[in-house]
Amino acid sequence: MALHTAAGSRVRWRKTLGGFTLIELLVVLAIVALMLTLTLPRYFQHLEAAKETVLKENLRETRAVIDKFYGDTGQYPQSLEDLVSKKYLRAVPRDPIVESSTTWIIVPPNDGSPGKVFDLHSGAVGTTRGGIAFSDL
Repeated sequence: MALHTAAGSRVRWRKTLGGFTLIELLVVLAIVALMLTLTLPRYFQHLEAAKETVLKENLRETRAVIDKFYGDTGQYPQSLEDLVSKKYLRAVPRDPIVESSTTWIIVPPNDGSPGKVFDLHSGAVGTTRGGIAFSDL
């Protein structure tokens, strides 16, 4: 295919293969890298906030179940597994910070009531985004 110019000379068009040049690919990769550096820190902050929210909800629900158990039986459970075996809970809740269901800190009743589980706290080391220790929640 040829193109005629105003001066009458012919310019030949060269067939090019489809694809991207190296410069175009580098520009796209640089843009993607920039977008990742802007979004990843926010993503990890949201993950930490979600874990804290799940921890607080697990503590709230488990404490409510302990109170219901005490109201029904007149004593506190001997372990968290008692709540599961008597169908108060489906499973022992996981601590999302340490990703384990075995690291709970069990607080026994201080008034001499029967049973061993009056309250529980997280066994995670560190603090929340608000500066409160996980074990104080």
